[in-house]
Amino acid sequence: MMFNQEMKSKLGEMLDGASIFITGGTGSFGKRFVQHVLENFSPRKLIIFSRDELKQYEMAQRFSVEEYPCLRYFLGDVRDVNRLRVAMRNVDYVIHAAALKQVPAAEYNPTECIRTNVLGTENLVTVAVEAGVKKMIALSTDKAANPINLYGASKLASDKIMVAGNSLSGADGCRYSVVRYGNVVGSRGSVVPFFQKLIDEKADALPITDDRMTRFWITLDDGVRFVLTSLVSMKGGEVFVPKIPSMRMTDLAEFMAPDMPTKIIGIRPGEKLHETMITIDDARHTYDLGDRYVICPEFPFWQKEWMREGKPVGEGFQYASDTNTEWLDLDGFNEIMSKSS
Repeated sequence: MMFNQEMKSKLGEMLDGASIFITGGTGSFGKRFVQHVLENFSPRKLIIFSRDELKQYEMAQRFSVEEYPCLRYFLGDVRDVNRLRVAMRNVDYVIHAAALKQVPAAEYNPTECIRTNVLGTENLVTVAVEAGVKKMIALSTDKAANPINLYGASKLASDKIMVAGNSLSGADGCRYSVVRYGNVVGSRGSVVPFFQKLIDEKADALPITDDRMTRFWITLDDGVRFVLTSLVSMKGGEVFVPKIPSMRMTDLAEFMAPDMPTKIIGIRPGEKLHETMITIDDARHTYDLGDRYVICPEFPFWQKEWMREGKPVGEGFQYASDTNTEWLDLDGFNEIMSKSS
């Protein structure tokens, strides 16, 4: 998990001596984020905010307060605005990773999904203004672009709340931005550990919902790096999208178990054949920054500072997993798996 020296220096100037608050801090991303910050920077406080006491206990066995005095483990829920007011006092930077993200569960429990993903984000935006937070960045998903399921729709609403927060906080208030990326290799509840479990159990076949299906892929480490570099460069209101490879689900099954058959089980409720991270309509205000894209707000009064730093992607551009120009082959898949272990 390395940055170039210039970027690490910029991050050090921001994070050394700062108070950092991460929601969903005991999840897959949260644990890797905490590890990275502890290994590379010296924050005054690193507050891990989540609602599961068992996960906090387990995480504290790995990252103890005795070894890392900057750590604070806060039990709480983003739905509880009063608890957030207590937990976010004197915080400089917020990383918002808490979400209900299982697509079928969200379809069956829509109000629970909305309370966490939409109202929880609204609570954070409100409290960040009150607490004098400098910057807040939220993790989104490719499912938020042209959503067809409730999870994606709730994250789109969350993204819009984050962008609009910049208007509410005023010229000198908290800046809010979003990062949007695809499937995280090896994260809890994702397909890779599910397939591996079936392989270890010597199942008859690996289930594929549709043999045409494609997805974007990113490692946890790359996700953490992307969030941190976006935190440095954000001006407020952007949605940052990394340039990452696609892979067919049939290729994933073949790479993981070349001698194991697959079976088509049909698309689950709320599932897409392919994912999109930048839609054709978003393309009108999207800029190419080299290693990533940035989607700027549509508000006519917004100063599009990124026009000076990036180049427009052009009319008709779309960033989708099936039309992506970068694809994972077996060597590429093995490389990202080795990085994720």
